[in-house]
Amino acid sequence: MKKQKICIIGGSLTGLVTAISLSKLNCEIDLIVSNINQNQTSSKTIAISQNNYDFLDKLNLFKAIEEELWPCSEMKLYTENKSSKFSEIFKLNGNETKKQKVLYMLENSKIIKHLINKIKKTKSISMISNGKINEINTSGLLKSIKLKNKSNKYNLIIVCVGNNSNLVKNIFPEQAIKHSYKEKSITTILNHSSIKNNIARQIFLDKEILALLPISNTRTSIVWSVKNDLYKDNNFFIKRKIKLYAKNFLKKIKFETNIECRDLNFLIRKTYYKDRILLFGDALHVVHPLAGQGFNMTLRDLSCLENKLKNTINLGLDIGSSNTLLTYSNEIKPRNFIYSISIDLLKNFFSYKNKSFKKFRNNTIQILNKNSSLIGMFFNIADNGFKF
Repeated sequence: MKKQKICIIGGSLTGLVTAISLSKLNCEIDLIVSNINQNQTSSKTIAISQNNYDFLDKLNLFKAIEEELWPCSEMKLYTENKSSKFSEIFKLNGNETKKQKVLYMLENSKIIKHLINKIKKTKSISMISNGKINEINTSGLLKSIKLKNKSNKYNLIIVCVGNNSNLVKNIFPEQAIKHSYKEKSITTILNHSSIKNNIARQIFLDKEILALLPISNTRTSIVWSVKNDLYKDNNFFIKRKIKLYAKNFLKKIKFETNIECRDLNFLIRKTYYKDRILLFGDALHVVHPLAGQGFNMTLRDLSCLENKLKNTINLGLDIGSSNTLLTYSNEIKPRNFIYSISIDLLKNFFSYKNKSFKKFRNNTIQILNKNSSLIGMFFNIADNGFKF
């Protein structure tokens, strides 16, 4: 039987991981990329849950970069107290008995470089530099894309580009649930004196959320979200504020990378697929970075997609058929909706500025933090998402 063909559009982290995951199937894969080198210079980092770490580990992604993968055994949440210091209100531990970590940290640039090298050695994947794809055509029962004066036909096309791309807007003009947080996300990496750096920290202020995410004993990733009315497009201001907060936990701080900034938005798309074209990653769902769950949601989607396509191929059926994509969509869509809304509610829960509410909130969280059953439930949801 002739192998079915998959086209993956997008050279982002999502596109690269998707290509490697689906390369395990008995398919031919074209990975279309543009400006792939720009992703290798970013100061961004990713947080990977234990369950998703196990999924990626089965793809043999970590052997060559094991030293770059940094485990965090604890996560702590803080709020500001009257003396302008930070009060710990919540702590989440991994399960050392089961060798489970709260999360693993990894720099985008390093894993992307590793993924590209792995893809180049994978026979079932052809990586094609073709610039931007603005149009996908119908060719009989299949879809076609013009590549270097030649039209290639595919059973399934997976779009792994941002939700603002013209390709997504042209093919999926339907409305999505979305809003702007009216915030900026600022990322950078700090160098500091050596410490036992295995605690991920999240600090909640009235108009700001600061995450300190360890990537080694001497390096910490910063993700700082700040309201637009407080933000100043000035590197001196940004660095001074980050140092002011980080010095509570780190010493001899120096900035290793440039400051990167982007607008923060929320999005859940109502339609996941259309006529052999499947949206994936940020094209489907964009959430606030406070929980570090955006990429973890995508990895859970990918694990499900891989299983669905594998079963479809084993039955000798078409991987791009409406039945295949509908079955996949019906499984992950409600889980992603509830998870995305939960993150949005959590963000609003910590952003409410009423003093009485903040006091009640902090006291309630501290009480809940003493309940081991609830802590176990929180860990399971953060690790696996919602399962139903």
